[in-house]
Amino acid sequence: MLWLKAFHIIFVVTWFAGLFYLPRLFVYHAEATEAVVRERLKVMQRRLLGITHIGGALALLFGALTLAAFAHASTAYLQQGWLHAKLALVALLVVYHTLLARMTREFARDANRRSSRWLRIFNEIPALLLIAIVLLVVLKPAWN
Repeated sequence: MLWLKAFHIIFVVTWFAGLFYLPRLFVYHAEATEAVVRERLKVMQRRLLGITHIGGALALLFGALTLAAFAHASTAYLQQGWLHAKLALVALLVVYHTLLARMTREFARDANRRSSRWLRIFNEIPALLLIAIVLLVVLKPAWN
């Protein structure tokens, strides 16, 4: 079970690297005035999205395997409120990831309509979700 948890954490870190940096690349892209810089950013965004997809998929896979192992050890594990809250926040991360993929396609087509200010604010969402998830997992508040 510890191996599953370790790999889950490793791939969560990989996933979050992309979730944190890809929107920052969008900010740079939205502010870029030179065509060569915008084209370079498109390549960086596409490649980083690929790594983010892999990290996210493996984080979810090892998270599900870890969850199954804990549930097998104790069926009461699945009844904990903090776990339900964590899974809901992870679902929001998946939605955020999906939005990043859509935005990467928009930037690739030069169809971005969002300001760099909007993108800077959007860039903070995964940090807030990460804080909430870590606090839930570490503190495991008892909710009924």
